[in-house]
Amino acid sequence: MFGIPGKQAVTLTPAAASQITRLMAKNDHSGLRIGVKKGGCAGMEYTMEYVQATDPNDEVVEQDGARVMIAPMAQMFLFGTEIDYETGLLESGFKFNNPNVSEACGCGESIKFNTPDDAS
Repeated sequence: MFGIPGKQAVTLTPAAASQITRLMAKNDHSGLRIGVKKGGCAGMEYTMEYVQATDPNDEVVEQDGARVMIAPMAQMFLFGTEIDYETGLLESGFKFNNPNVSEACGCGESIKFNTPDDAS
């Protein structure tokens, strides 16, 4: 919907692709749908859910056996995002390196996106 021909909407690091593939196989899911919703202290939050089927309006990204579907309303916010999976001493999880984010809250759970007004 908001893509550039020949360029994927999002990219996955090898760690993210491996984790998504592992979770897809373990739970027999078709893929991982990502999106955004209103919430959190910065205004927006990422959403993630495992799905059995692709919605015809989803943008589908397949990389190294992993399948990510981008919900239609999130496509313009997520274009150009790199999804990583980090493993730390106390926690592990997906990390979104999104060039469209202008602010993030201190806990890292919510974000604010650039708007046309931010350019002036």
